[in-house]
Amino acid sequence: MLGGVMTQSQTIMSGGNAAFIEGLYEAYLADPASVDPEWRAYFDDLRGGARETPHSRVRQAFYELGTQRRGGTVVPAPEGVSGAQQAAGALITAYRVYGYTSAKTNPLRMRGLPVVPELTPEYYGLSEADLVETVHDGEFHGPLREVIAQLGETYCGAIGFEFNYLPAGERAWFQERVEAGRGRGRYTPEERRRLMVKLNAAEGLERYLHVKYVGQKRFSLEGGESFIPLLDRIIQQAGTFGVKETVIGMAHRGRLNVLVNIFGKKPSDLFAEFEGKKKISDDPDIAGDVKYHMGYSSDVRTPGGPMHLALAFNPSHLEIVSPVVHGSVRARQDRRGDTERKQVLPITVHGDAAVSGQGVVMETLNFSRLRGFTTGGAIRIVINNQIGFTVSDPRDTRSSRYSTDVAKIANAPVMHVNGDDPEAVAFAGDLAIEYRQGFGKDVFIDLICFRRHGHNEADDPTMTQPIMYREIKAHPGTRALYARDLEAQGALGAGEGDRLVEKFRDQLDAGGAVVEEMENQEQSRLAADWKGYVGTPWTDDTPTNVPREKLTELGLKISEVPEGFGLHRGVARVMEARRAMSRGEQPLDWGMGEMLAYATLLVEGYNVRLDGQDSGRGTFVHRHAVLHNQAAQDPMNEEYVSLAHLSPDQGQVEIIDSTLSEEAVLAFEYGYSTSEPKALVAWEAQFGDFANGAQVVIDQFLSAGESKWQRLSGLTMLLPHGYEGAGPEHSSARLERYLQLCAQKNMQVVVPSSAAQIFHLLRRQVLRPYRKPLIVMTPKSLLRNKLAMSPLSDLAGGRFQEVIGDDTVQQAKRVVVSSGKLHWELFEARSADKEGYAGTALVRLEQLYPFPAEALKAELARHSGAQVVWAQEEPQNQGAWLMIRDDLEKVLGPDQRLTAATRPRAASTAVGYSSAHTKEQAQVIADALGERVTPEKVDAQVTAVKEATAQA
Repeated sequence: MLGGVMTQSQTIMSGGNAAFIEGLYEAYLADPASVDPEWRAYFDDLRGGARETPHSRVRQAFYELGTQRRGGTVVPAPEGVSGAQQAAGALITAYRVYGYTSAKTNPLRMRGLPVVPELTPEYYGLSEADLVETVHDGEFHGPLREVIAQLGETYCGAIGFEFNYLPAGERAWFQERVEAGRGRGRYTPEERRRLMVKLNAAEGLERYLHVKYVGQKRFSLEGGESFIPLLDRIIQQAGTFGVKETVIGMAHRGRLNVLVNIFGKKPSDLFAEFEGKKKISDDPDIAGDVKYHMGYSSDVRTPGGPMHLALAFNPSHLEIVSPVVHGSVRARQDRRGDTERKQVLPITVHGDAAVSGQGVVMETLNFSRLRGFTTGGAIRIVINNQIGFTVSDPRDTRSSRYSTDVAKIANAPVMHVNGDDPEAVAFAGDLAIEYRQGFGKDVFIDLICFRRHGHNEADDPTMTQPIMYREIKAHPGTRALYARDLEAQGALGAGEGDRLVEKFRDQLDAGGAVVEEMENQEQSRLAADWKGYVGTPWTDDTPTNVPREKLTELGLKISEVPEGFGLHRGVARVMEARRAMSRGEQPLDWGMGEMLAYATLLVEGYNVRLDGQDSGRGTFVHRHAVLHNQAAQDPMNEEYVSLAHLSPDQGQVEIIDSTLSEEAVLAFEYGYSTSEPKALVAWEAQFGDFANGAQVVIDQFLSAGESKWQRLSGLTMLLPHGYEGAGPEHSSARLERYLQLCAQKNMQVVVPSSAAQIFHLLRRQVLRPYRKPLIVMTPKSLLRNKLAMSPLSDLAGGRFQEVIGDDTVQQAKRVVVSSGKLHWELFEARSADKEGYAGTALVRLEQLYPFPAEALKAELARHSGAQVVWAQEEPQNQGAWLMIRDDLEKVLGPDQRLTAATRPRAASTAVGYSSAHTKEQAQVIADALGERVTPEKVDAQVTAVKEATAQA
């Protein structure tokens, strides 16, 4: 406050000022030292020693104080301080807090500026006579009337600054920089000229394409051309702050402009794509994608040295690319050893409707300071066209004041900037990169502009926005406005703006790169090398076995804990059993097989990143990769990850209990996997069906990314799957959906049935020079099933088997082919009635795609003339049956016939009643084994299923 403060007996406020003072109280709660001593004393007294005072009490106290003045009782101010000076202090603070609401940020004037009472002298009881009093506060000084004009210039100009909810140090940082330049930057003639050149290039490309390729979709940037000089400014300034790589994610609006004018893509290549003369590959398995979804990479010069730029490939699912970018950035930071996360910068570009409408934005913002996901802050630019597709009415767009209000969940500052003011836009970019590098947090730039054409160039926006587009039609364009200003100020010669237009058109005609800073030098030392993974066949065998002595050594290490570490008694039993397994004294369960896979990869120098909502312990309490000290006193230091303590030169391990998100987390891990081929990157669903919430990632990236963009990924998805009577939501991982997406060897879908199989499978995923997404239907009850345990020798001498035959039966009359836990239930049923099922062979199909036709054909050939049955737990219209039926029929012998044993077709994945589940499961088993069903035999099967479920 200026010149004095209000105490409990002194006020210069009206009762309506409660909201403003509450803001001061919020600042006090964040940092008591950030407010003046008398305010602090007053708030201390108001709180009465409590941790927090309900704000209703604060508001009421302020209201009561204000009514004293309204009633004509004005308590004298401290000696030498007038009431006007006190009121001026309140007004200055109000501009800092609320000025953005009245800033002139909109290039369209159709809605005008709101009236903000807190920014008027009258609100504080100031008269005309008070406006001549001299006041002083930091950069503001002079008669109050002039100070108000200075405040308006600073906080209500072309940028509206939202930062007063930040911690005190960050608020002071913003306030100092904003007020020093009256809300603007100061730029040299050379810097202003560069802004003009980039703005000219942005408009020039769009107009060139509009004329040359009439009616073709390009999702024009016209109306938002300031985005190009903004992005250029951020990249160049980032170089001075030590950034070596920048990864950008954006949807289609303005993407072609970014490719040409930021990344240096040759216009001739872009034109060839428009004309259908250029495609990503001649390989018939490469489908390609539309030009405004394609990614790109290049190297450019900056004042701080060369910088690698990467533009992420992106489908038309708008905001989904944001977590992909963050995953890619995290992988690049890890590869560089960039623990401070200053060398790789994520920039995500959003639409105003999408940033407030798409939930994945909130999910991704929640990553900002999570230890397993943070990237040190992102610069998030909203290209605010003020229209979402065809909707611009505020009553339909969002419930918040600004589309960027979601930024507050990450405590990120926001700058709303008028796109018609390129220098204000540049200043916002300068503040953004300096803030990000200094504080390691997200920052938003709300670039308020417009969209000159419809959603695409064939769309007529006047159908739905007649008023808006009357104003847009009359708008001369940002380039013309800025050129006029620079020419008037002498920064450009007379007519030079028009000559720049002609020069750029000549550059486009020439077809060469228009970015002068192209470096064209590969940063190969730190780049991910994918060459060895391109075009490798999935059938090539890679040894995955590990010497027994090494398995024993690692098994004992992952079962150790530091001295004095207090294990939970249940976990202690698990560790004791694992030590026995390591010595070969008992077979390995699933959790031990999985942990040994991670351990062996780590000591061989590969990284392991396992992420999921309960991945440290495992949803079904089988993994225990992260142990918790029951005797710990410090909750921030009670974890122990034995996998991180195997050898001095081991790979990096991250076991992450993720935030409760599927879509953003899976997209993040996909992004990570596309930038780090030499790591096992795995995401585990809490239940397999939880992946339903991330279906867009699976459909658009995992299954089709290579075909559309030639983008490889070795991401592993672990999806618990199996019918144990858990009801519709937690039985099926929707295996059929993944199989439906399989084609052209794009993914691997497996259903392993033993500890040895998961050990070899996970190792194969990394050791084999083959990078395809791996979808694993992992078990639940099978995690503790003794039949699924494996001897240590199976890990020391085996390999992953796509098909596991039945060596106990020769020349079977009936062959039952199944996957996962159902095999072991069939095995138990057959064992219980050896005489009745004599001559029935049980074959495990462990890999469903790519379908191991030769291996299965060879196994079935051992049983000529046999009845072949495909058995699955899922209903007939779900599971694998409909997707692999043709493959199964193709491997039958000439005298073999195929049938199926399944649950009946169903709308739901599973029944919700355990009694109905057990009867259905018993019927599937009976049908598969070919038993003549009688009530007695069904009852016996029901009892067996109940016992198996209870044991699990």
